[in-house]
Amino acid sequence: MTETSVKSAVLILLGPPGAGKGTQARMLEEQFGLVQLSTGDLLRAAVAAGTEAGKQAKTVMEAGALVSDDIVLAILRDRMTEPDTKAGIILDGFPRTAKQAEALDKLLESEGLSLGAAISLEVDDAAMIERVSGRYTCANCGEGYHDTFKTPSVDGVCDKCGSTEFKRRADDNAETVGARLEAYHQQTAPLITYYAGKGALRRVDAMGDINRIAEDLAAIVREVAA
Repeated sequence: MTETSVKSAVLILLGPPGAGKGTQARMLEEQFGLVQLSTGDLLRAAVAAGTEAGKQAKTVMEAGALVSDDIVLAILRDRMTEPDTKAGIILDGFPRTAKQAEALDKLLESEGLSLGAAISLEVDDAAMIERVSGRYTCANCGEGYHDTFKTPSVDGVCDKCGSTEFKRRADDNAETVGARLEAYHQQTAPLITYYAGKGALRRVDAMGDINRIAEDLAAIVREVAA
């Protein structure tokens, strides 16, 4: 059951690969009726829908170039006008730079919205490498497992669908994960500084129990949307 006592909230989730952004965003969606907006999903949806901004994005993507901030912001603006975002949104994957953060501020202001919080999911790099590099999924139903933290009840058999086929992401290895974490910290450091300076930054320990992390995030939502 969704909580209905909060006003529209705009949240930004910051966190490296494997920090649990997707899992926590889905839990917030269910609890508060918020809508997770992932940059990649937005681009694909806009292209599929054939919107004006989607057509521009398609042309750029087919040319093998990066979609400009202006196009991403136009697609985000279009999506934010849809009825299901009334309770609030969770931005995942945008902004990635201080320049994008400044542009987002202007977009929110133009739409009569304000940022509730930029939430940094704090992780321990060594523990994250172990967490991410041990992940694998059922090739049939997509159920997630881990070499250490979550193995099938019967070795080699998916608990959910009974399949015996599993797969791992090629980039889920210790060396690659370490490089991705280093790149994330370098890219995100300016955003941490930016949002801390605006008094909008919240930090959440993302290394503990999933439900405890969810409770911490829910408390932030209630605080900023009260």
